[in-house]
Amino acid sequence: MLWAALGVVGLGFLVALEIAAHRYGVPGPITIQTREVIFAPQSGTVLYAGLALLLVVLTWRQRFIAVGAAIGIDLVFWLVRRAVDAESMFGSGALWVTLACAVIAVTRRSGRERLLLLKGVGLALLLVAGRKTGYTWLMLTSRTRPTVLDPYVAAADRALGDPSWVAGRIVEATGTVGFHVLEWVYIQLPVMAVAVALYQLRDVAAERRFPRHHLVRTFLVIGLLGPGIYMLFPVVGPIFAYGADGGQWAVAALWPDTPPQVGAPQAMLFDGKTPRNCMPSLHTAWATAIFIHSRRGPRALRWAGTFWLVATLGATLGFGYHYGADILAGVVFTLTIEMALRAQARGAYREGIRAAGYGAAVFAALLLSYRFLAAEMAAHPWVYGPLLLTVTASVIVGYVRTTRRWERRAEAASVRVPQPRREAQPERV
Repeated sequence: MLWAALGVVGLGFLVALEIAAHRYGVPGPITIQTREVIFAPQSGTVLYAGLALLLVVLTWRQRFIAVGAAIGIDLVFWLVRRAVDAESMFGSGALWVTLACAVIAVTRRSGRERLLLLKGVGLALLLVAGRKTGYTWLMLTSRTRPTVLDPYVAAADRALGDPSWVAGRIVEATGTVGFHVLEWVYIQLPVMAVAVALYQLRDVAAERRFPRHHLVRTFLVIGLLGPGIYMLFPVVGPIFAYGADGGQWAVAALWPDTPPQVGAPQAMLFDGKTPRNCMPSLHTAWATAIFIHSRRGPRALRWAGTFWLVATLGATLGFGYHYGADILAGVVFTLTIEMALRAQARGAYREGIRAAGYGAAVFAALLLSYRFLAAEMAAHPWVYGPLLLTVTASVIVGYVRTTRRWERRAEAASVRVPQPRREAQPERV
């Protein structure tokens, strides 16, 4: 019943977003995904990442067949598209194999095996649909939000020491090597996410069931809720509002050399094509989720999760895509979602509601303070800067304490009560 309800809600959301997108002349997620069955996909990496998630429910023999079929189909599509001089991109084979597994689940499987295979297909398609939905959301933000709130966030960022400007100068000082490393980490965030998810789901094929909670659940909820907040708090980022990438719409070419003058902040007009996708920083949110879920992995995975978080923070600030205020909001946003999902998986609803409610309250307070107290923050940075860091740290500490308490309870419950020894039977003569 829960899966059916979530499916109905998700389908209704996609249909509503499709209708809204067509009203503004933007292709919707259903249209984009349907076209990719034949035409070149936008991102082959995402389609193969979805196929990788599907493979966790298959046997090793089935995995080799699925991957081989996907590569073979991609080669055929590449040859045909090259012959007709059409745009080419790998990934069509992965999508066709995923859809074929859905058909096989309905027509050739039954009972528990059908349910498990359908869950794997659903996980793969949800990852792809989440990417398409996010793309449509971004286009809608640029069409429906003609003004942006960058001056407010830039003023609030003064309380944090203008970290985007500082990080931008540091990245420039590292030269092309530092730039390319951060760029690769920033772009390949889904690759690290799939690596962590595959580790968490490595035993699905053997146990014939999914774990109660894993990274993909958090990723999907972040991608579903985050773009909606962009509509409430549209921000384009310092490299656009205060840098050369903003063109004639920018206040001036100030980033990253000169922090902007802070007066009485006002919303500013901006172009109709740049996504308003800064508040909160979803790259930070996803990197934080990767860091959290990599903590139970081997040492190499833990180090990789830490590196990805630090490098993603450096890229989001150093490339001028986000303000420091966006980063704090992204961390609180992720921990709130993670707390709610972990509570649901463990059945700890009362504690989960209390902890997630506190995180949601802090997140709302951050956004309201950026909007209505920005000038005061810029005027009194030594008061508001530590205050912003303190409330963010309170959410982090609350999350750590609550999850550790749940883990101690789970460990205590897993300890078996020792069985009484049987009395020795007298030997027969």
